[in-house]
Amino acid sequence: MGLMDKLIGGRGTRSTDEYVELDVDDFETESAASATSIHIAKIGDKQDIIAIKDAVYDGDIVVADITRHTTSDRTMEHISDELKQVAREVGGDIVQKDDDQLIITPTGVKISREKLTR
Repeated sequence: MGLMDKLIGGRGTRSTDEYVELDVDDFETESAASATSIHIAKIGDKQDIIAIKDAVYDGDIVVADITRHTTSDRTMEHISDELKQVAREVGGDIVQKDDDQLIITPTGVKISREKLTR
């Protein structure tokens, strides 16, 4: 495996042993200057959307895990409708990624519906 293959990834298989977990405390950040944060949330029931709505209203992006619900679940339909309304109200965007995640963005952040390609 050459240097370029190591840098940009060769055609071989990868294992989790090749990845290193980074500790954000090791990096200098100006978190107070950051205008937007990305939050990870888990939606178990309707109560969980309150914090998500608050974050989006505050100008943050939320990636919500919805694996506990199926997309045809009546509760999930209600949750999706409520979060779509929030995205419309703030001028943001919302998409469902596969069957397990919702991504909700605030004002001025659009989510591309196209995958990046090489």
